[in-house]
Amino acid sequence: MSIAAELPEVARVRVIYGDTDQMGMVYYGNYLRYFEIARNEFLRRIGAPYRAFEETHGLRLPVVEATVSYRRPARYDDELGIHAAVPEVGGASARFEYLIRRISDGEALASGHTVHACIDTRGKVARLPAELRGLLSRGL
Repeated sequence: MSIAAELPEVARVRVIYGDTDQMGMVYYGNYLRYFEIARNEFLRRIGAPYRAFEETHGLRLPVVEATVSYRRPARYDDELGIHAAVPEVGGASARFEYLIRRISDGEALASGHTVHACIDTRGKVARLPAELRGLLSRGL
C-alpha cells in the first residue's frame, strides 16, 4: 500500500515536550511508538484488542520488521493523525502500514510499516487464529 492510498485515521496524539529532541523535533524513535498506538487502536476498532488476543489465544505478535520514512518533522504541541491499515495477512504474520499527518495542515510527516510474526509463549512460530486473520483481512 503506498502513501497515496488513503489509510483510515485510527488515533490522534499531541506531541509532548518529552517526545522531542534538542532540535525541538520529535525524536526519530518515537515514530515507532506512534505506530504502536495506531496498531493497538486499529486492533481495538476491528474487535480484536491485543490484550484479549494474548489472553484468549496465548499468542504474541512481536515486530520482526519495521521501516519508517521521514518526510517532515513533527514538533512540540503538534496534533498528529495516525493512520493504519493491514494490506497483507499471512498464515503466521501480518503487515501493518502507517501514515502520520499533522492535523493543522494535513501534511504527511512520516510513513512506514511493521511486520508481526505470530508466536506462542515459548517463542515458536504459530498460525494466526482464523478469527484474527478474518478480522485483519476485513480491516476497518
